[in-house]
This record gives sequence, C-alpha cells and structure tokens, in this order.
Amino acid sequence: MPILPRLRNAFRHLRDAAPADRDLDLELRAHVEMLEQEKIDGGLSPEAARREALFETGGIEQVKASVREVRAGAFLASVLQDLRYGARTLARTPAFTLAAIIALALGIGASTAIFSVVNAVLLRPLPYRDPGSLAVLLHKGRNPVSAPNFRDWQRESRSFAAMGAAQGWQPNLMGGQEPERIEAVRMTSEILPMLGVSPFLGRVFAPNEDEAGKDHEVVLSHALWRRKFGADRGVVGRAISLDGEPYTVVGVMPPEFRFPPFWQTGAQLWAPLALDRNPSRDGNSLRVFARLKPGVPNAGAQAEITGLTGRLEKEFPGTNRDVFVRSLHETVVGRVRPALLVLLAAVGFLLLIACGNVAHMLLARSAARQKEVAVRTAIGASRGRLIRQFLTESLLLALSGGAAGLLLALAATRVIVSIRPLGLPAIDTLSLDVRVLAFSLVVSISTGVAFGLAPALASARRDLSESLREGERGSTEGRGRHRLRSILVGSEFALALILLVAAGLMIRTFVALRAVDPGFDPRHVLSMVVSVSGSPSVEPGRRGVFYPGVLDRVRALPGVRSASFINHLPLAGDIWGFPFAVEGRPAPPRGDAPTAAYRVVLPGYFQTMGLPLRRGRDIASADRLGTPGVVVVNEWLANRFWPGEDAIGKRIALGGGGESPPDWLTVIGVVKNAARSDWTAPADSEIYVPLLQSPRYLETRFFAVEYLTLVVATSGDPAAAAGSVRNAVHSIDPAVTISDVQTMEHAVGQANAQPRFYLMLLSAFAAVAILLAAVGIYGVMSYVVSRRAHEMGIRMALGARRADLFRLVVGQGMAVALAGAAAGLAGALVLTRLMSGLLYKVPPTDVATFAGVTAVLIGVALAATWIPARRATRIDPMTALRAD
Repeated sequence: MPILPRLRNAFRHLRDAAPADRDLDLELRAHVEMLEQEKIDGGLSPEAARREALFETGGIEQVKASVREVRAGAFLASVLQDLRYGARTLARTPAFTLAAIIALALGIGASTAIFSVVNAVLLRPLPYRDPGSLAVLLHKGRNPVSAPNFRDWQRESRSFAAMGAAQGWQPNLMGGQEPERIEAVRMTSEILPMLGVSPFLGRVFAPNEDEAGKDHEVVLSHALWRRKFGADRGVVGRAISLDGEPYTVVGVMPPEFRFPPFWQTGAQLWAPLALDRNPSRDGNSLRVFARLKPGVPNAGAQAEITGLTGRLEKEFPGTNRDVFVRSLHETVVGRVRPALLVLLAAVGFLLLIACGNVAHMLLARSAARQKEVAVRTAIGASRGRLIRQFLTESLLLALSGGAAGLLLALAATRVIVSIRPLGLPAIDTLSLDVRVLAFSLVVSISTGVAFGLAPALASARRDLSESLREGERGSTEGRGRHRLRSILVGSEFALALILLVAAGLMIRTFVALRAVDPGFDPRHVLSMVVSVSGSPSVEPGRRGVFYPGVLDRVRALPGVRSASFINHLPLAGDIWGFPFAVEGRPAPPRGDAPTAAYRVVLPGYFQTMGLPLRRGRDIASADRLGTPGVVVVNEWLANRFWPGEDAIGKRIALGGGGESPPDWLTVIGVVKNAARSDWTAPADSEIYVPLLQSPRYLETRFFAVEYLTLVVATSGDPAAAAGSVRNAVHSIDPAVTISDVQTMEHAVGQANAQPRFYLMLLSAFAAVAILLAAVGIYGVMSYVVSRRAHEMGIRMALGARRADLFRLVVGQGMAVALAGAAAGLAGALVLTRLMSGLLYKVPPTDVATFAGVTAVLIGVALAATWIPARRATRIDPMTALRAD
C-alpha cells in the first residue's frame, strides 16, 4: 500500500486516539502535505523515500521519530538563520546598536558589580565547616565578656558542641631591620578545630596548649608567611620573637582563612590564650565563639543561656546581664545588610531605566521596519516567527551589553576593593565568581526579553493595511505605539526620580556628617602608635623616662608646634570603659555604677589636639606618682553629675568606689566633648588621667598598656613631618615599634568612609539614570517631530505659528515627564523609608530633597525637549508637504 494513503489512515486513527497521542497530529499532517507536494513536484525525494522505507519496516512509530528529527533540525536551522539575520540587521545600524549596547552595559555592569558585593558579603557562606551552626555569645550581642563567665558557660551549657574564647593582641614581631606591630588574636585551643579549617602547613593548637606556660606557640596567616618568611615551608618548628619573647611556629593557615570575621579582621597570627591571667569577672575582654549541637536552634541555645546567666547574675550581681546568642553570619553581616539591599534595589532601578531606554529605541526602529514586516507577512511569515526574530535581535543586544557590562563590573570591583570601605566584611574576597557570572547571564537574558517583548509584540500585531495606512503621507504614528513609548519614558523618569531622591538624601546626610563637631581640630595633626613591647624601654621605671624624653625631642623639631601622648586616639582607637563613683553619693550596686571612657595622657594633649579647656587647668608634668591624684573630665560628665555646680574640686574614684579606702581623684579641669569611636554617637562620660600618675601604664607588663599614641601638631603638612618624628622617637630607643602613622584628617575621613562609599555609588547611579532619562525623552520627542513633519507642515500652512509648534512639542514631552515625576514621588515616599538606617539628621521624606530633585528632573526634561521643539519650528511647510 503506498505511503500516503497509509499515513492518512494513521492520521485518522490519531484523531480518535488518546489525548497523549494527539500532539503528533500537526506533525503528521505537515508530513503528509510535504510528501504530497513532493509528488506533485516530480516524485519523492531521497528523504521521503527513506521515510517510506522506515514506515514499511518500522511502522508509524518510526515515521513519528523521523518527523520529530526533521522538525528539530528545521527549528535549529531557523534559529541559526534568525541569529545570522539579526546580527546583519544590527550591523547595518551601528549607531543604534552602539547606543543600545552602551545603555545596557551601564545597567548590567552596575548590577553585576553591586551583586558581586552582595555575593561576597551576604550570600557567600563563611569559609568554615558547617558555618550555619557557628554562634557568638556577647553582652548585648556586641560587648566582650569576662574569663570566669566564659568558663561557667562552657562548663554548664548543654546546647553547644564546642565553645572557645578569643582576645585581641598586637605584639611586635622582632627581627629584620625594624620591629613590626602585628594584629593578632589569642584564643583557647577549642576555636581552630571548631572552625574545621585544615592548616596549609603544620597543625593548629593541641588541647591544653592554652594553659599558662604552654601558650608560646603561634599559627601564621598565609599572607604573613609569604611576606615575612618568604613562603619558606621550613618555617614550622622555627622560633620567632614576639615582644621579645620566643614563640614556636606550629602551623600556617590557608590563603582564604580569615578569623575572626567581624572583629580584629586583619589578624595575621594566632596564639593560645591562658585564661588564668585575668580571673576577675569585671575584666571583660573576651569574644566567645561556639558551635551548636546538631538539631539545636539558636532560640533553644538562647533560652538555655538566659537561664544560666540568670542564675550567675544572682550569685555575681552585675556580671551576667543581657547575654545574647547570635549566629556568626548574622553578627558579621547584620549591620551592613540594609545598606547593601538598598544599593541592590537602586542598581535594579538603573537596570530598568536602561531597559526602558532600549525598548523605546527598538520601538522607534521597528516603525522604520514596517515595510520589512509587511513583506515578510505577505510571503507567509507567522506572527510567532516575527516575534521570535525581534526577540532574537533583542537577545543579541542584551548579550553584547552583558559582555561589555562584565568588563565594567570587573573594573568597578577593582575600584571597590581598592577603596576598601570600612565595615564591609570580606570585601577583599570580592570577585566575579561563578555565581556572579551566572547572575550576569540571567540578567542579560531577562533584560533582552524584557525590553524586546513589547516592540516585538507591537511589530507582529500590525497587519498589511495598517502598515500601508501609517506609511501614507500625512499619517501619524499609531496611538498604541505612541502610548507605549510614552509609558516607557515616563517610567524612566519615575525610576530616575527615586534614585535622585536617594542620592539627595545621602548628600544631605554626608553634609550633616561633615558638620559634626568632633570637639578637636584635626587639621595639621599627625599621629602614630609607639609600642615599647620587646624594647628596653618596656621595663618598669623606664617608661616614665622614655615618654617625656620622646616629647622633648619631637617638640624640638622644626615646624612642630606641640606634641603629646594618649593611650587610645579618638576615632581610631579602643575605648576602655571604667566604672567610677562620685564622692558624696551612695555607692550603686555592683554592675550599676556609671562608666566613663578612660584616657591616659601626658601634658600638652589638649593643646596639640585643639581640644578646648573650658574650665580649670591642664595636666602638668608635676602630676606624678606620689602626688595627689587628679583628673580632667569632659563637659558631659560635669553637667550630668554636678549640674549647676562647678566641677572643679569635685572628686571621683575609679572602680566604683569599692576600694577601702577609695583612691579619690580631684577634678582639675573640664574640656569640651570629643568624638569617640563612632562619629555620630552622642557625647558620654570621658575622663583624662595623667600618665605619670598611672602605675598601670608605667609598671604593668601587659601588651595593652605597653603602647601609646603620639600626636604632633605641625605648622605645615603633618604627613611631611612623619619621617623626622619617627627618627626622633628612635633616637631615644631604636627598638620601639612605630605603626599606624596617619594624619587626624585621614582618621576623620575613615570615620565617614562608609556613608561616603554609599553616597558615591548612589550618586553615580543617579547620574547615569538622569542621563538615560534625558536621552530617552530627547529620543522620543525627536522621533515624534520627524514622524509628524508632514502634519506640522500642514499646521503651518493653515496658519499655525512657530511658537505654537514649539509649545506643542514641549508640552507633549513635559506631560510625559511630569506624569513620570508624579509616579516617582509616590514611589520615593514609600521606598526611601527603607533608607532610614543610612541617614543622619535627615528624615527619609525630607521635603527640601524631594522638591529640589523634582525641580532638577523637570529642568532636565525641559532641556531634553528643547532641541526637538526648536527643530519643529524650523520645518519648511512646502518641503514637508512635498515629502512622502
């Protein structure tokens, strides 16, 4: 039986078959039609003959498979044809193609760069074994705890598989031409095994190596191993000198290892911590890390710790309050997550603006391709095939823009890493990894579909008669297409306004931050940390000679106006909070005593820092051991504890007044409030005690009291004086270590580094957004003028004035811009509330910012419509009427 009748019978059988088989109806019908056409054209082709043989030997299933194979091959061939045709079409309009790729590259590149930051900081898991079960236990979620409390929690808790503690350390690494101050961490032996990170070389600390007398082993970071030891694999077992004491290197960690990830983030070596050196429950200096047992949630561990600390608080009042269990990841990223999400949303808006810009460019371009679409439709192209062709061209544009955007993102990430904004953890691990590349690819494809779908549908929806009507002389563009283009441009303006408002709020915030009075004058002041650890000057009795001797040498240098020492520099150092008691007032319960930031200074500090002395006198050289104790307090403390009184002559006792008898300090001066570690933190109690009256700093052997910060006021550039000041210090003792050399203006700049980083990014996004929006409305109005030239010629021939045409074009453009601005204002009123955590002394609905941004955007829209409107007034009526 010939194949055609048998296929027809099979086709009739399929019409009555189960629904699962009916999907082949169209395939078989098409196959029958193809074979019949070949019969008419002169016989079966070799391929048809092969199918006939298949049918004879294998039946209908073989024919089905053959049909599927041919259709798949035909589909692939048509896709390749669409790609080739789309590439040729885009190549014929290089100006359009380049403009579209640039717009997309800006949007996709910015999105990829910010996502790479989000990926490195928020999404990438911490580089430890099972990081989700790691937790921290701190007072109020951020403050350190005491060693006895840690031991009690470690011994009595049942929710944790392991628990360890760590303490900051900054030893001097001896050897080489000059000692180097190293950021380091001492930790109990449980921590490194708990993290589950294998060392690159050697081993980590063994159990019980954190006992006193067994704590002189160190594990090096990979970076320190390469920098100081030349990547020598024989370093394991070698002795090194830290603060003049021998330590044995037992291991080197892998390159990616960073710990702790939220505090002491620059640690370059780790050593065991002997806890019996600090048995007091008031000595809070430890960060506690723990791993939850399998199946134990954070909430369960928190409930247990709350009960445990409640019992300890009754036994030791004031020592176990507000202890929180937080996941390690949340501790690391909790403070920066809102800001990064705001940036991600902002860059998403920028990407949408870029898509809208390219979409109305494609709409304008598709109008010029009406004849092409009509011809393809006339010869049988289906609507689906037209849509696929237009989407293919859109995807080619999007992928090209994505490739260019990747290059922009790579450059942007390098800039971000070089800036290294403070407070962004893991920023040094920023890279375009597989997840970022996948994000860029998905964004590119999604944007290609997003901005190409509307023009594709609009073009494929047109019929031949419509194309002919709109192509006639005197016609104007279809209302639907014009409305769509207006919606796109209006949306661009709405999104641009939201971005501009966000940038404006950050500018207002930054101006408010710059207006904060730090209390001191940072201009022309140089600072450097001077550590006597490991040097001859560290010996008790010698520090009291060394520090004044350094000041004498430095003050004698040319261009130096004054110099002094302080233990912790404002904005760039630690804050030690000491409890104190006020004479004549009842002693508060333990744990409820007021605390003050504890500053140790030498004479001349207030003069050097430009910190005004409001009342009383400065600390003098005569205030030494053996003389009555004195103290200088800030205005906030004086006004709080002696309101309406003169604080001079009043007395306080450090330690809460629990000593017998108390060591009373007489207030001799009151100074202006100064900024502390946080630039925007409100003023709080602060005390300044003479270094030469402090046995702790003159005679105690402990790394935290073996360094001071030298501040030098100069008459010229303070950075230029750094070399001579360093030489003056080393002329007294060449073995001391000098580090952290910076100007106070740099320290102030670092205090505002994070808001400046956010301002820089949001301002860049807003600038690009307003540029794209301006280009969008300019392009639309230019296109409208060119398409309506015939109409405008008729208007002028009928008596319309040039001013009327000018107002017509400007009015149409401004109507779109104003509608977009209104929508943008409504969106900004809602979305900017998410920025409240980033703002300082500026409400998220600041009227001045909203009004100013709206005025700027309307001005940009007016300027963008001005040129097309002027072009409309120069149309020659006779030329326009003759033109087809």
